[in-house]
Amino acid sequence: MTESLGAIATVEPPVLVRCTGAVATLTLNRPDAGNSIDAPLARAFRDAIFRLDADSGVRVLVIEGAGRMFCAGGDLSSFAREGQGAARYVKGLIADLHAGLLQLNQFHAPVIAAVHGAAAGAGLGLALASDMVVADDTSRFVMAYTRSGLTPDGGTSWALPRAVGLRQALALTLLNRTLTAEEALAAGLITEVVPAGALGARIATLSRDLAAGPTAAFTAARRLLRDGAIASYADHLAAEATGIVNAFATPEGLEGVRAFTERRAPVFP
Repeated sequence: MTESLGAIATVEPPVLVRCTGAVATLTLNRPDAGNSIDAPLARAFRDAIFRLDADSGVRVLVIEGAGRMFCAGGDLSSFAREGQGAARYVKGLIADLHAGLLQLNQFHAPVIAAVHGAAAGAGLGLALASDMVVADDTSRFVMAYTRSGLTPDGGTSWALPRAVGLRQALALTLLNRTLTAEEALAAGLITEVVPAGALGARIATLSRDLAAGPTAAFTAARRLLRDGAIASYADHLAAEATGIVNAFATPEGLEGVRAFTERRAPVFP
């Protein structure tokens, strides 16, 4: 007996990855659930980040959400379905999500979050884990955890105070105030706001510019900036010294210095 194609159910993967030249785009792909994070999405996110980080051809990574929003945070409905097993389910989900975030933190190329609609809970964490956050003016940002009697995850309690300061982070966490895109920009939570409908074009331009830049220098620079919050001044100066000395021995560094002396734009390998 044969089965007609129309009767075969197709299941969309929870994460999509596409590469256009040197730009990789990771799309959270549960639009009907607001791209909320359940166990399959967390696992797929982890696997995609590890795979992309191992690809030296990727010079920029863009993270976006399918459908009407970036990411609504954790999928509370999936947690509720687990009943008494919810804690075990969440433990596995968090292990996968946090493994992906740790790898994202040391990613070998710049990371851009393209945000539209809501970035809530762990969705906010994904945005904060990126190097740059470009949001359209429909975007909204909220911690959301304590509203449901929960505590932060997804790196939000680490990144938020570093972005907006401890007092504001406490207020945003305890009161669950929702920030507009303009408010998030003023608070230092995001990098840039563009009009609705212009997000794709802005991300394409920014990605192209970054992809043409010195990827190795970007990697070292972003690591210095991220580690600076926890390193001593002496250790950080030592790390800076090592980084810039090493940079002079790379093809990127040699090309950059040569281009400067020749008064031309550099062409990085």
